[in-house]
Amino acid sequence: MKTWHMVIDVARCHDCNDCFLADRDEFVGNDFLPTAVAQPAHGHRWLNIKRREGGQFPIVRVSYLPMPCMHCDEAPCLTDDGAVYRRDDGLVIIDPVKAKGREEIVASCPYSAIYWNEEKQLAQKCTGCAHLLDDGWTETRCSQVCPTEAIKLVMAEEAEIEALVAEEKLERYRDSLGTRPRVYYKNLHRWEKAFIGASVVFADTDECAVGATVTVERDGAMAGEGTTDLFGEVAVDHLEPGHAYVVRVAADGYAPAEVTVQLDASLNAGTIFLERA
Repeated sequence: MKTWHMVIDVARCHDCNDCFLADRDEFVGNDFLPTAVAQPAHGHRWLNIKRREGGQFPIVRVSYLPMPCMHCDEAPCLTDDGAVYRRDDGLVIIDPVKAKGREEIVASCPYSAIYWNEEKQLAQKCTGCAHLLDDGWTETRCSQVCPTEAIKLVMAEEAEIEALVAEEKLERYRDSLGTRPRVYYKNLHRWEKAFIGASVVFADTDECAVGATVTVERDGAMAGEGTTDLFGEVAVDHLEPGHAYVVRVAADGYAPAEVTVQLDASLNAGTIFLERA
């Protein structure tokens, strides 16, 4: 059986909030029993977008992490009485009748994806657009409107998903929780890892060092590498924060240079000058 999965590319999300607005358009003021009742006009973000800045001027990167309900296979919000249940297609649904008055359901989610509707005395969250899929849709509202195709709905067999995960190098967010989310992320390193940026300049000409080779080492082992661009800038990514790194720069006709940095979060190591050999 093909089941519900979602793939989100962190590198493609620009925080336009079209997904959030489409979700609001669908659910505010509209009941879709038996999977949902109307979302309140204020306070809920069933598709939340987190924001993180890294680096320092002029090498700065802002990353965004769209956060719907993860529809986990091992969802901690599930209840024995069916107040929160999982459908055969993998979607986790809060029953609007059985869950009434059960505010403890909100705290059960480690991703903070469940919200409390004070007026209706009901815990609510993303339904994966269950009512639309039941009506024959092949997209959720959020995946339908995303202008950069950062969000994609994937209805597939488990073997197909496993192959896609391997091919696209997809990851689950906070996988160590053991909840086995059905939402997978591409380029999750932009959120979970760190980068070291630097500007490289030829000291004798005061010109940007275009095409210089930059390597980053940790404990004597290669951790990453890059090449400076037309502005002499480089950002070496996929680095594990909380460690010291040695940044080495080399260019033809110039003596190598290096700096050591403590990487606790993405940073700009500043300007590195290369002297004539």
